[in-house]
Amino acid sequence: MTICVPKRCAIALALLLGATTAHAQEVVRHAIPGSNFPIARAVEVPGDATVVYLSGAVPSVIDTSAAEGSVDAYGDTKAQTVSVLTSIQDTLSDLDLEIGDIYKMQVFLVAPDGSDSMDFAGFMDGYTQFFGTADQPRLPVRSVFEVAGLANPAWLVEIEVTAIRPPGE
Repeated sequence: MTICVPKRCAIALALLLGATTAHAQEVVRHAIPGSNFPIARAVEVPGDATVVYLSGAVPSVIDTSAAEGSVDAYGDTKAQTVSVLTSIQDTLSDLDLEIGDIYKMQVFLVAPDGSDSMDFAGFMDGYTQFFGTADQPRLPVRSVFEVAGLANPAWLVEIEVTAIRPPGE
């Protein structure tokens, strides 16, 4: 246990608070050098920001005329990606956040039937509608995993994100 003399405690606290406020109070997103790939190399989050964890989001049915529980009901990888990111955008909006407040993303992709691997190009076609655009240039750090399956065999995409509520909001 450390015992502080009141004057020393005040000085230590002032130094600590000064060091905290001297750091950038905004999220810093580091680009990948020499690349325009739409993810961040690293993201720095200020210590006084609130971290918001969203559960994994999955696609919604987009074709009600398709067989229930079929991939056709949910669409291909691109359509499912757009559906999932739209759902995430809606959840963030309900929390007074925006898609640009996402700083970390984990993506789980399943290979479509008849394919040897996940449809990364289809995922990117949907993803780039939300990230790296002129309207929304803030990029998250991101990992993409190919998985054997998701809870519903028709789902090809599940995305889990972590967002931040900037300090003072």
